[in-house]
Amino acid sequence: MKTAIIGGTGVQSLPGWTLQAEHTDNDGVFLYEGSLHGEPALLLPRHSKGHKVPPHRIPHARHVRLLKEHGVQSVLATAAVGALRTDWTPGTLVILSDFLDFMREVNTLYHDTVVHTDFTEPFSPLLRDALLKAADRLGIPVQREGVYVCAPGPRYETPAEIRMFRLLGGDVIGMTVAPEAILCREAGIHYAAVAIVTNLGAGLSGQPLTHEEVTEVMHGATETIARLFAETLRLLKATPL
Repeated sequence: MKTAIIGGTGVQSLPGWTLQAEHTDNDGVFLYEGSLHGEPALLLPRHSKGHKVPPHRIPHARHVRLLKEHGVQSVLATAAVGALRTDWTPGTLVILSDFLDFMREVNTLYHDTVVHTDFTEPFSPLLRDALLKAADRLGIPVQREGVYVCAPGPRYETPAEIRMFRLLGGDVIGMTVAPEAILCREAGIHYAAVAIVTNLGAGLSGQPLTHEEVTEVMHGATETIARLFAETLRLLKATPL
């Protein structure tokens, strides 16, 4: 199974990543070929090389089409998130199981065709199972389910919005996962995401939110994510589609 990693904020690379080739296009999309702790994979930096693309300008459809063109069958993604619950402190890893889509635009590969895609299981059960097995094997503590609220950004949310999303059943909040999950499903690509809690949502900690705080926590989590993804890649090698 050919797998790509979509690296979000703070994940331009991963510990144990060996680069073999770099591809780019006129849209500024970068795709790296290489291996993670010896396991072959592709790596796509969500915000482009050097984290230059803000969340509301990410060409999600272009990313998914590029992965499809390279024969990718599954995607493991990282997502820096704010927690909507105070018991999930910074550094908590969440294997996402559902999402609430509050984006202000429609993300689809089918703008001119009538296609209604099933989202009874928003994230690939096959990949979620592999991630959970990998976490168990390595003794990495994870939250085994979590509802991701996808907001458009690029600003952080208000305390009132955080209270609303909590009431609706959200566990964590970010700006990028829902479009990827939707487009990958439409493209026939398995998709799962691991959310890394970097902060509590606005109004829950009494402190203002900063991007520096997010990147600092993500930097500290990359080694664990690399181990988790490498073990997941090993499991997927023996997994038939």
